[in-house]
Amino acid sequence: MTCARLRLRLGLCFAGLTFAAIAASDSTFGVDDMLDVRTLNIGALSDNGRWLAATSGSLRDRIGIDNYRFGDPTYIAPNHQDLLVIDTQSGASRKVFADRRQVTALAWSPDGARLAMLAMSGDGYAPVIWDRATGQPTAVPLPSGKIAAENAELRWSADGARLLINLRPAEWRATAAERFRQETQGMVVFHSSKEPFLAWDDVRRMSLEKSLAAFEVKTGKWTELIANTKLGTYELTEDGAALTYQADITKKTDYDVIFGSDGELRAMPAAGGNSTVLLKSTKGLTLIWSRDGRHYAYTKDGVVMLGGIEGGDAKPVAGTKSPAPDKDKPEEPTEAEKEKRAKERFTAVRLSPKGDFLVASNKEGLWMVDTTSHGRELFVKMPEEDKLAPRYEAVGWNGEGSVLYLSYSSRTRWERGLASYDVRSKKLSDLWKDNRIYSNFRVSKDGHTIVFAAAPGNRPTDLYAVTDEMKAPHRLTTLNPKIEQKQLGNTELVTYLDADGKKLNGVLYYPSDYQPGRKYPTIVLVYEQFFDDVFNSFNSLLTANGYAVLQPSVEFETGFPGESWLKGATAAVNKAIDMGVADPERLGIQGTSYGGYATNLLITQTNRFKAAVNVSGKVDMISFYTDSPRLGVRNIHAPEKSQDRLGATLWQQPQKYLQHSAILYADRIKTPLLLINGEQDHNVPARQGMEMYYALRRLNKEVAWVLYPNGGHGMPTSTVDEVRDYSQRILDWYATYLKKPADAAAAPSTAGQ
Repeated sequence: MTCARLRLRLGLCFAGLTFAAIAASDSTFGVDDMLDVRTLNIGALSDNGRWLAATSGSLRDRIGIDNYRFGDPTYIAPNHQDLLVIDTQSGASRKVFADRRQVTALAWSPDGARLAMLAMSGDGYAPVIWDRATGQPTAVPLPSGKIAAENAELRWSADGARLLINLRPAEWRATAAERFRQETQGMVVFHSSKEPFLAWDDVRRMSLEKSLAAFEVKTGKWTELIANTKLGTYELTEDGAALTYQADITKKTDYDVIFGSDGELRAMPAAGGNSTVLLKSTKGLTLIWSRDGRHYAYTKDGVVMLGGIEGGDAKPVAGTKSPAPDKDKPEEPTEAEKEKRAKERFTAVRLSPKGDFLVASNKEGLWMVDTTSHGRELFVKMPEEDKLAPRYEAVGWNGEGSVLYLSYSSRTRWERGLASYDVRSKKLSDLWKDNRIYSNFRVSKDGHTIVFAAAPGNRPTDLYAVTDEMKAPHRLTTLNPKIEQKQLGNTELVTYLDADGKKLNGVLYYPSDYQPGRKYPTIVLVYEQFFDDVFNSFNSLLTANGYAVLQPSVEFETGFPGESWLKGATAAVNKAIDMGVADPERLGIQGTSYGGYATNLLITQTNRFKAAVNVSGKVDMISFYTDSPRLGVRNIHAPEKSQDRLGATLWQQPQKYLQHSAILYADRIKTPLLLINGEQDHNVPARQGMEMYYALRRLNKEVAWVLYPNGGHGMPTSTVDEVRDYSQRILDWYATYLKKPADAAAAPSTAGQ
């Protein structure tokens, strides 16, 4: 694409930059590879573990997002995928559809003979049942005047005779679309503080409007179980006798929790009938359920509570609520008292299949709690204060609930795997450990099969399964044979001390053609914490173009995030220089979203970087504070309580907002800065980048701003051309400021491939 054409389309262009790319060799990772890397999603595993339904798609399959419709309850972003059914024993795989489809809400019937799903049809989803024996899909005829809810959950009855689906009135789609249109294109938009919800919260909450109905597979008969209301999640008991659900009772916008809500937990006969209230409010609670669907647990004020569908008040099974301050004894508790109280604060983790055991955590580690006697035992020591202790996470139980499976991950080296804990013998055993990366463990209902995603470091994942003895994983897919032939860079876990002497980790991705003893231009990619050497397509694009990539971790202190980045990121850079990999005169820094914010703050505090790229990152905490209305309270919550870590409102500590607004320190910036924004970004509005661009122009600094009119948050994905343009501009920016003429000649850009 010529500079003139881009100027017409974007209104901005770099003078002197060329977008022609020399063809990459078959072994070089390029933009086409980035577009075509296939990723996996485990959709559903049959009860006996034999049949796995999974979807596979690529970035190219998601191209075409309409960011103008961000927040439209009726909009479904494109995500065309291969739907695969895999035999977990033999590894044999077949596609459900000949072409790529957009499907969601996959659910196997109890006998594994039929797979239910929602498949894209027109501008919405429609239910489909696929027969495994014949390979034929059958559309489920909906009741007159009804449509399937886009966010529906599908559940089979215990006997496989009925399929439960969330429905909506057919007119809902037109009503919701009109509400969205009024907020974005209405002649007059009126908002008032007297309204209980922020307008965009109200629009978002329209997605809760749905009913629950049962479809009789043999007869085609429909039975409405729950009439149209604001309905949350629901569960069926294992025996098929009852169902539980949450009815939304939120009264107003919650400023303490992003998209905070309140629900009333109810139970009713699965065949239909009156419901009873089990829990009057779920506000601030996360419910976990036993597999039989008859018991639930949650945590409140450090106490784990256990309830059941028979009703009655939930009972405490672990933990002690901290006493309220005594007005007559205002003195602070002793350190010993604080420590004792801290150890008595528990969090519910996972219930056993029948609810007789509960896994709970506290600052000491994981506990097994007998829910009848309330006796408990610490079975995994994982001290909260020991940041280097291995981490275990419960992933599921065997069929009878006598063995708990846990993922394992070291925090000092790349060693991960799976472990088991036998409740009867009280023995924790390693099933396997190696240096691969594991994720998305799924245990079958009968407990004899576990499927998961795994990959060597810096490689795309594939699906694997283990059965019976759980000690010999076998591979189920080879999704990216082309990528396996690419020359990808090696990786290394680097350990360093930040400016406060705290030990941190970072991940170093070596250039794909790395030669020991040679120093390389190095790009520092910042966000928050990094440990695992996961595959990242853009990292691979950078390393293929002759750059080392360093991802440093940062130890944050609330109120001082800018200082934290400076302490952590620069210490990691020093380590890479000491290793002889990074050239101290050719350092770049880049971040997206929160990482872009970090990038801009860092270059106001140090001149070590010779080039910087801020993708969709804020620069002005004050103008950002109440911006992005389509996200509700998110941009208020972030600095006050969560990711931005300022720890106060604008009016409580205005100085913090000033100190962490890079725009106010733009005069200190000496690093050439490339700003990239999407005009339809409703997370970090494009005017954030615009502010910094015009400020640096006014200060006669080196700056460029790219605005994608159809783009959203992060890399633009409306068209393939946008992806190519985005990639090439970043590569050209770094080539201009970080590469020597000899480097540029030896490593031509691969972005156009």
